[in-house]
Amino acid sequence: MQMNISARNALRGKILEVNEGAVNAEVVIELSGGAKVVSVISKESANRLGLASGKQCYAVIKATNVMVAVD
Repeated sequence: MQMNISARNALRGKILEVNEGAVNAEVVIELSGGAKVVSVISKESANRLGLASGKQCYAVIKATNVMVAVD
């Protein structure tokens, strides 16, 4: 099954770790340049997607705004 998505920011990476809590799961994804993206999703979704260390995935970022700050 191929999925198309409207979000423009889909970053391919590899799952480094999945830390499950009672309700949510924290997913740490390493991108090709070594940067890491962390996402918190429902534990049910993590299990349904079969998320595990070493699995290839996408971090899909959909936001209506981005805040910028400086010192």
